[in-house]
Amino acid sequence: MKTASDPRHRKREKAVKCLFRLSFQEKQTINNQLAEAVLQKTAKIDKSITQAALEWPIEQINKIDLAILRLAIYELIIKPKEPPKVIIDEAIELAKAYGSEKSSAFVNGVLGTVLKNYQQKNEKSAKISQKAKN
Repeated sequence: MKTASDPRHRKREKAVKCLFRLSFQEKQTINNQLAEAVLQKTAKIDKSITQAALEWPIEQINKIDLAILRLAIYELIIKPKEPPKVIIDEAIELAKAYGSEKSSAFVNGVLGTVLKNYQQKNEKSAKISQKAKN
């Protein structure tokens, strides 16, 4: 069972805090490898957020929610190492701990849509590849 002292949880928590801090002051030293990796893929990640949260422009999303979403989407579609359920559950826990009352529901909804879009895109690509082989 996951606990607050779990090293993976603490690693994610530190990355989210770093991403949050950087949303206010871009010219800071980044002392977190995971946050740095997320920042390098921000354009792709933000495109996924924009497609999943049509009513919420990036600039209007709460900064802590945005940091959590960026980290989770990085782990879901760019560097997937763990099952999607684990990543989404972790993001929801971070949203409950650091976000507003509605953050966990918002994060859950956006990540669910991002995952669904990503899976549909992969299924289409697999079908196209299969047809090309035949």
